[in-house]
Amino acid sequence: MNGIPGVVGGKVKRPGKRGRKPAKIDLKAKLERSRQSARECRARKKLRYQYLEELVSSRERAICALREELEMYKQWCMAMDQGKIPSEIRALLTGEDQTKSQQNSSRHPKAGKTDANSNSLVGN
Repeated sequence: MNGIPGVVGGKVKRPGKRGRKPAKIDLKAKLERSRQSARECRARKKLRYQYLEELVSSRERAICALREELEMYKQWCMAMDQGKIPSEIRALLTGEDQTKSQQNSSRHPKAGKTDANSNSLVGN
């Protein structure tokens, strides 16, 4: 070592903190950035909570609708246990029958034409 205290590599070393000292302007700017960041954070938090509240509300509505539907199915089952067919189920069953009959009737004319054509060919 060179024996001179406070001299390192030809440069004089000063005791105390390293780097430059922040000016008051920098401190004010830093404080303002911090405030702005806090405002933005609070705004994001508010939006997040609004979104979550809307999500909870929509899920609660869905739960209520499902409970009503479940109660309706329970009533239908109780009615069927007593030997009664609820009108809603009857309508569903007759609606399916009508749909099937419409599909079958639309298929039958095509089949009828081929039968008629094959019969006319056989008859000739």
